Amino acid sequence: MNTKDFRIAVFDSKPYDRFFFDEENRKYGYDITYFEAKLRPRTVNVTAGFDAVCAFVNDELDAEVMEQLGKNGVRLVAMRCAGYNNVNLKAACEHGIPVVRVPQYSPYAVAEYALALLMTLNRKVHRAYNRVREGNFSINGLMGFDLRGKTMGVVGTGKIGRTFIGLLRGFRMRVLAFDPYPNPDAARELDFEYVPLKTLFRESDIISLHCPLTPENTHMVNAGTIAMMKKGIVLINTSRGRLIDSAALVNGLKSGQIGGAGLDVYEEETDYFFEDRSDRAVLDDILARLMTFPNVIVSSHQAFFTAEAERNIAETTMKSIDDFVNGRQLEDAICLNCGGLKPCPGKRPGESCQLSPELKRMTNP
Repeated sequence: MNTKDFRIAVFDSKPYDRFFFDEENRKYGYDITYFEAKLRPRTVNVTAGFDAVCAFVNDELDAEVMEQLGKNGVRLVAMRCAGYNNVNLKAACEHGIPVVRVPQYSPYAVAEYALALLMTLNRKVHRAYNRVREGNFSINGLMGFDLRGKTMGVVGTGKIGRTFIGLLRGFRMRVLAFDPYPNPDAARELDFEYVPLKTLFRESDIISLHCPLTPENTHMVNAGTIAMMKKGIVLINTSRGRLIDSAALVNGLKSGQIGGAGLDVYEEETDYFFEDRSDRAVLDDILARLMTFPNVIVSSHQAFFTAEAERNIAETTMKSIDDFVNGRQLEDAICLNCGGLKPCPGKRPGESCQLSPELKRMTNP
């Protein structure tokens, strides 16, 4: 097939997406159309005539959308992100649409940003910056604490979680970790200890979340788990917003049980993050409340956002599309047998596979 005959629709695109994808596409020459709108039931009709769809974290690829993609002749979904909790994989399989992702665009970008959130929050750099700009040079109320000797709890020890733990070594912290798939070699190399999740919640001074969102861990930080944490716990989340029950978080902040929160994600972020809404009020009451706390930092899902990561995203996505067009194995496919935990084992474009029971939790119901 002539690459110019293969049409790709890129949804929720921003100027930086277009720059890096156009730069990478010079190698291939595919026909790319960029849409600012998110992919969802009311916008899916524009995919008619396209061969592939490229989507992002806040696009909605539910059963309805997947069915319509199939009817419109779309043959491939390329997620330009690592997570895929917003994709109904069963529906994709039913309609013979392979889904690929970018499993490792830059673990350093996210890990370094999580540390930046922690350091800024702890030492109150954001507040100091605003004070000095207004001529207030008082440091009263800006006291932080030494990280050295504190206990860090890391939930999720994939590439990002392990990279984050590696950054902590210079602080001489005790590191506890939880992961349903422990990595003993990494624990020995990086000098951290795997413990049950409840132990991590009870013993940590700071908790940083680095795990994918699954049906089982939705709202893993909730009123009950917050109550078992140390008073003054600091929470960092650069993974997925729905890992934290936001209403419970607000209550914990109000009571003082939670000493601070650094949030790069929010469970109802879809209508806000990545958009300029500076001329409108924030109508989400919980998000608006979170933004009033002096000990909370909310940023707009930007932990991944480095030049290196954007380049890797474009390179990996375009390679997957080119592999599909040329009938090569899709190394970064999310098939229901592997659950996205490893390269798709031998599945060909459009080939269906059965849900692996032990990995059922990795897919949408």
